[in-house]
Amino acid sequence: MTFTTRLKEEMSKTDDNEMESRCVIEGFLRYNSIINDDITITLENAAVTRFIYKLLKEFFGTQPKITVRIQKRFRVKQIYILEITDKVEYLKNTLNLKKEPILDSDEEKIAFLKGAFLGVGNVSNPKTSGYHLEYILDYKKDALYIEKLLNYFNLNAKVIKRGYKYITYIKMSESISDLIKMFKAINTLFEFEDTRIYRDHKNMVNRLNNCELANQEKTIKSGLQQLEDIEYLEEHDLIPLMDDKLKIVIEYRKKYPDVSYLELSQIISMETDYKVGKSGINHHFIHLRKIKENNLKNKK
Repeated sequence: MTFTTRLKEEMSKTDDNEMESRCVIEGFLRYNSIINDDITITLENAAVTRFIYKLLKEFFGTQPKITVRIQKRFRVKQIYILEITDKVEYLKNTLNLKKEPILDSDEEKIAFLKGAFLGVGNVSNPKTSGYHLEYILDYKKDALYIEKLLNYFNLNAKVIKRGYKYITYIKMSESISDLIKMFKAINTLFEFEDTRIYRDHKNMVNRLNNCELANQEKTIKSGLQQLEDIEYLEEHDLIPLMDDKLKIVIEYRKKYPDVSYLELSQIISMETDYKVGKSGINHHFIHLRKIKENNLKNKK
């Protein structure tokens, strides 16, 4: 069972009042039905089918005909078809399906978004891919309207065109979490949040590990370069010309070629009378490099 299926099944079990139920049906029928003299709805989720059938029967007094078909394209699955032949004009007028939606309260907007999501919504599995929730719509004006509703709740929605469809989508994990919370799908929300926390923690650990590895590689590379500089100065008998502090740093770099500047400064400060910090170590090696470069220039 996909994450989207689990979310829609839980959404189908929530209790809505009459006003919210009307908006759920309106949002659903606008984007997931064929409206002519009758109304035809095609669904793949049994729980959503039962939910929509229940709302139509209880709040609008209709008696939809249910047809179940087996689809064998790509994979075997059941398709549920609801056909409404009675009270069609009443539904059209009551739900204002021929005009722009009229949604006044926040509850009406959320219920409309819920119905639309049950019909044309999809959300990626947070365990296996990036965070992505979308409404798949046939017309640009519908996509822009859903975008407007989502952004009314500060969910940072955007619209793109994909093939012949228009997609209103949310990418931010916090926004997806907020929308699931609005849908009152608490169990799915906890699953999403648990996965999000785990992934964020894992990504943070990976970033720290990568940073640590990069620092180690940088330290080793610097140490090898400094050993080359020291070897050059020894071959050209330049070490005796240096002051005692630089000689100490050279001696301890040869003993500890892999340690960082901070660790080298701590070792020298503990084992000798020379108290030096990380910046002091860096200064000594810059000076050592300049001595080598000047010697090379003079030779040329």
